[in-house]
Formats: sequence, structure tokens, C-alpha cells
Amino acid sequence: MTLNYRGIWAIYRFEMARAMRTLWQSLVTPVITTALYFVVFGSAIGHRMTEVDGVQYGAFIVPGLIMLSLFTQSIFNASFGIYFPKFTGTIYEILSAPVSPMEIVIAYVGAAATKSVVLALVILGTAALFTPLQILHPVWMFLFLILIAVTFSLFGFVIGIWADGFEQLQAIPMLIVTPLTFLGGAFYSIDMLPGVWKTISLFNPIVYLISGFRWTFYGAGDVGVGISLLATLGFLTACLIAVGWIFKTGYRLKN
Repeated sequence: MTLNYRGIWAIYRFEMARAMRTLWQSLVTPVITTALYFVVFGSAIGHRMTEVDGVQYGAFIVPGLIMLSLFTQSIFNASFGIYFPKFTGTIYEILSAPVSPMEIVIAYVGAAATKSVVLALVILGTAALFTPLQILHPVWMFLFLILIAVTFSLFGFVIGIWADGFEQLQAIPMLIVTPLTFLGGAFYSIDMLPGVWKTISLFNPIVYLISGFRWTFYGAGDVGVGISLLATLGFLTACLIAVGWIFKTGYRLKN
């Protein structure tokens, strides 16, 4: 199958240009927000806590902070990217253009994931100004970063198709993903929890994503890195199946 690279590039370039026009919202605001998290948790609270798994607390929370921004921004970028054409009615022009569903997904998800990865790297550089960082597995760190960004961008794409209004675009990230991230070991190790709460935490899928990404920094996580990778690939597969079903049935695209 030959891809329409020109069509993919046109949509991708448009989405990236929109991000440049809203640079303050797309990049500066998340970085400032993350810096405030780091100041509060890393500096104010970190001085009162001992090391976690042999890592200084300020450095320990960096992977969690990156994941917090990566999850929310990947979902927001992808969901808004596909919802806005639905809202304005231009989605029908895209569907009637000589681009396949796969090419549409590659363009929108690729643009959303690119913006999220750039943001994550900027946050990583910002965090390095506050605390010394150690990345034991830089290649795996970058691969995890891309994999998670693509996965949550696909998830955001599904949300953008499903949403009927701007309120619904924010409902799942704000009411589900963000709380699960705070409860998923972003700012602590689940080994610090009592037995029953640790067991309950293992049913939180975010735990596995944060744990795998933290392993790439310090070589240790709350669960095995293999399990984290399988959990991420499983979520990615579920999102791909959902996207395939949407285009096959025309769910909220052709009505």
C-alpha cells in the first residue's frame, strides 16, 4: 500500500502551524505549570523527605512530572485537532479528500505526538536546572517517550471523535487521566503504600507507564519494565482497534 505522503504532510504541517500560533498555550503554560509542581513538591516537600529507592526526591519526581504533562497534552492536542474540523464542518472536506483513514490518523496523531515529545524534552531540560538528573537508559527513555506519546495521542483522537462539545474534550483528561496519574506513583513509589492500597494501585494502568519511564532514568520501578512495556503496547493496541472501528462504522463522522 502506497501512502499519500503529500496529504499526510499537508495535514501534519497545518497542525504544527496551529501549535506555533498558540505557542504560549502549547508550550510555555505547561512548562510553567510543571515548574510550579517541581518547586512545591521537589523543593518545599523534598527537603523534608528522605530518598526514594535510593534517588533524591527532587530527581525521583521528574519522570512523573514529565508523564503528567505528556498524558494530558497528548490527549488535548489530538482531541482538539480532530474535533475542531468536526465543529467547523470541515471534517467532510478531509473525509472526501484523496487521503485514507490511515493517512488521516498518521497526520493528526503524528502532529500531536510530536508536540508532546517536544514539550516533554523541554520539561526535562527545565527540570535539569532544579536538580541533577541521571538517565541510565537514554535510548529506552526516548523510545518510551515516543511510544507513550503516540498511544495517548491515539486515545485523544478517539476522544475528539467521541466528544459532542468542548466540555467533553476536557472531561476524561481532567476527571480520569489526571487523578489516575496522581494516584499512579507520579510523586511517590507505590511500595510506600500499605499492603491493601498497593494492591489496589496495581489496577491503575498509569502505574505501569510511569514505572517503565522511571526505570529508564534510575534502573528501578514499581513493576518490572517488561510488564510496563506490555501494558503500554496493550493500551496502544486497544486505541488502534478503537480508531479502526470508528472509520469502519463512520461513528460520529458521517452524521
